Amino acid sequence: MNGTSANALREKSCKPCEGGTEPLERDKVEQTLAELNGWDLDEGGKMIRRKWATRDFKTAVEFVNRVADVAEQEQHHPDLHLTGYRNVTIELTTHAIDGLSENDFIVAAKIDDLPVTLKKEQG
Repeated sequence: MNGTSANALREKSCKPCEGGTEPLERDKVEQTLAELNGWDLDEGGKMIRRKWATRDFKTAVEFVNRVADVAEQEQHHPDLHLTGYRNVTIELTTHAIDGLSENDFIVAAKIDDLPVTLKKEQG
């Protein structure tokens, strides 16, 4: 994954990941993360996370359902959190290797393409 762009990630499909595969090196994680919009790396370097403040509860649920469709298609499933009735947090990691794989970034790039109406800024 040398300089993989978000567009290139969107074109890929997840590959089954079994134990025995090594997690991505930290430099590759940071390089690929820079190609994504709004995703952060956790302190341990084993998970990426992004948060959205949607317009309302129904919008949040519809977004989570679209994410679930992507996850099922890719057979790579994130942790989904809906809190405060409109706040969605998605966390991606590859549990089988206790770290990050290219699959996490493929799913993140595909999630970034999903439509979602965000909360209007106060002002």
